[in-house]
Amino acid sequence: MTFTRRKFLRTVGASALVGSTCGLTPSMFSAQAASISGYKAMVCLFLYGGLDSHDMLIPYDQDSYNSYSTVRQSMINQYAGGSRSRSNLLALQTGSASNLGGMQMALPPEMAGVKTLFDSGDAAFVSNVGPLIEPVTKSSFENGAALPPRLFSHNDQQATWQASAPEGAQEGWGGLFADAILDAGGNSGAETFTNITVAESGPFLIGRQAFPYQIGFRGPASVDALEELGSNDISAEEADFFNRLKQSFIAQNFNSGHVLELDMANALRGAFDANDKFASAASNAQTVTTPFGGDPVSSQLKAVADTIALRDVLGTNRQIFFIALGGFDTHDAQAATLPARLKMINDGVSSFSNAMKELGLNDSVTLFTATDFGRTLAVNGDGTDHGWGGHQMVVGGAVKGREIYGTMPEAKLNHDQDSGGGRLIPTLSVEQYAAPLGSWFGLGPSELTTALPRLGNFDAGPGFI
Repeated sequence: MTFTRRKFLRTVGASALVGSTCGLTPSMFSAQAASISGYKAMVCLFLYGGLDSHDMLIPYDQDSYNSYSTVRQSMINQYAGGSRSRSNLLALQTGSASNLGGMQMALPPEMAGVKTLFDSGDAAFVSNVGPLIEPVTKSSFENGAALPPRLFSHNDQQATWQASAPEGAQEGWGGLFADAILDAGGNSGAETFTNITVAESGPFLIGRQAFPYQIGFRGPASVDALEELGSNDISAEEADFFNRLKQSFIAQNFNSGHVLELDMANALRGAFDANDKFASAASNAQTVTTPFGGDPVSSQLKAVADTIALRDVLGTNRQIFFIALGGFDTHDAQAATLPARLKMINDGVSSFSNAMKELGLNDSVTLFTATDFGRTLAVNGDGTDHGWGGHQMVVGGAVKGREIYGTMPEAKLNHDQDSGGGRLIPTLSVEQYAAPLGSWFGLGPSELTTALPRLGNFDAGPGFI
């Protein structure tokens, strides 16, 4: 394997080095400063592949369940132990803020922990959210409404959810939220640790100033590129190039007439410095004792909890985290695979909530879900196909829980929000979902507009936090 410069950049780009550039770009936010008193953190749980949220929030009142099961009976029959039969569902009792049109909703049995959070007021759901340019009805959808480009495409809708533009988008709303915090003087001296990812994060955490710092399950990600120096597969020219970079970390006075070498050396030095600071903080911080499972969601959320425990040592008062789980592109075998993933979400989120309570930060940390798109209510035999709108979950002490916000679509085909096959036309935009999170995080109206440029096309949306 040849160790190319492209591979080097990709490898070190997944570590801390990009975080070391925080603060180098002049702010483009307004003079209004974000509110940065106290500590707050947002945690985005991105579900790659497109969660079938019809299988997470399930109609429960008898009429709606009958309608739902009529459409989905062939797949309901495939779930082990009859887990999607009405008698096995976990009915949700909602408050006056829910707009269900007489419907009652339930969770599947593998999400009992989330139901407990919901019942205690620490969780809520937001229904039928998706990317929009402007409000869309079925009539306008059929008659040329402005629509987000490349609907129903995985890569493009992942980027649109994270950055309001299809694949190739450079700045995400998480990164732009962080820019506003940095512009207001938040995390002074610890800017690198504002945005932190435990997974491949796409554009979500990238701003004009803020970049993601990557951690692993057990602490800072290592900068592995230089380990390739011991390989026999690189050329003498490449070995010389990387040896000179390596010397820069030791001598601290690296000098070169090559701009790329200088930039890379400075960035990598910053990466090593950041990793050293993170590791030092971890050795002097409160230990989270709440037990977590070993599944991917729990492991990532344990890493997030451990990092939040470092907040005082690191000197951070605002942080945005990104974690992810894949496997939601359930065109087939949905009944065999989706329950296990929903249980991972349930177990990880439940443990994380307990950990935040242990740290005394339940009111200060909000977790929310996002995904490529929802899926069709109609089934294709043993799976579902790409959709558009879907239901999302928010968890934390600041959440106005025990509610399902937004307008819940009917549990049938061919209604006013059905663009075909039960593919929901969103009634809430991503901006309407993100704005309450940003406002709670400390951003003012002008900063929200900068981070969410389409926000002005919509009304205020639900105040779920």
